[in-house]
Amino acid sequence: MAEKTKTQSSETWSADRLPGLDGRTVVVTGANSGIGLTATRALARAGAHVVLAVRDTERGRAAAATVPGSTEVRRLDLADLASVRAFAEAWKEPLHLLVNNAGVMMLPRQRTKDGFEMQFGTNHLGHFALTNLLLPHITGRVVTVSSGAHRWGGARIGFDDLDMASNYTPQRAYAQSKLANLLFTLELQRRLTESGSPVRALAAHPGYAATNLQSHAANPVLRAFMSLGNRFFAQDDRAGALPTLYAATEDLPGASYVGPDGLGEMRGKPTLVGRSRAAGEPLTARRLWRVSEELTGTHFPLRRGEEAGV
Repeated sequence: MAEKTKTQSSETWSADRLPGLDGRTVVVTGANSGIGLTATRALARAGAHVVLAVRDTERGRAAAATVPGSTEVRRLDLADLASVRAFAEAWKEPLHLLVNNAGVMMLPRQRTKDGFEMQFGTNHLGHFALTNLLLPHITGRVVTVSSGAHRWGGARIGFDDLDMASNYTPQRAYAQSKLANLLFTLELQRRLTESGSPVRALAAHPGYAATNLQSHAANPVLRAFMSLGNRFFAQDDRAGALPTLYAATEDLPGASYVGPDGLGEMRGKPTLVGRSRAAGEPLTARRLWRVSEELTGTHFPLRRGEEAGV
């Protein structure tokens, strides 16, 4: 992907400031709604060919019909590793940008098709496997959408009970999965740098953005509270997508984390933001990577000189 020589001021940054992306191919997971669809529209408007990677292809095609530009819909169920492998095996062309956007939030206890806790399995393990399987084709960036929820309750990775079988709460499971997104980005960038790859791994979070994620919360009182928050306090999905787009196109260091610049990172223009101490622990990131490899059966595929296009 074409890089800029200088990061534009976040004070005036908007989707209208995207560079020309003609000739670029982008995959956006969960692109049929929310910030995924908004990011898809912006990227396609800038000239990219955007592949909407979605679980429900009928909904995906309906969403694609609203996008002003070149699109394609392919099926991807991140809660099913067989679906992830099928998507990756069908991919043959160069891929300039992978946006790991799809996610589930604060669900009642559920499991993926492979038996993992649904939030950890979808938000982290599905994207972990997808990225590793597509990485030989990627020439530009991997942007993974995390959340300020990675700080909730001093979130940590529960290596002794990743599925939270003994102490499950929807909030703790979601926080763990979003922390895993940041640790994944940290370790992915380390491995990319070590391999000599020019590909960059970055993370972003939308702040408090009004999307349909909140409508699936397990607690009905919480759902009602978040519905009111979406209506009166949240920023819209256009603003919520800006950190993703900023991370995807601005000249930022690998492993950067982008979020809104407002109070509590809830809303505002995109800028580099901090993360919890737990999200910056390299040894934890390496341990999570090894465990994720074992759980998904996928591995970092690059050695020096083997990255896409070399």
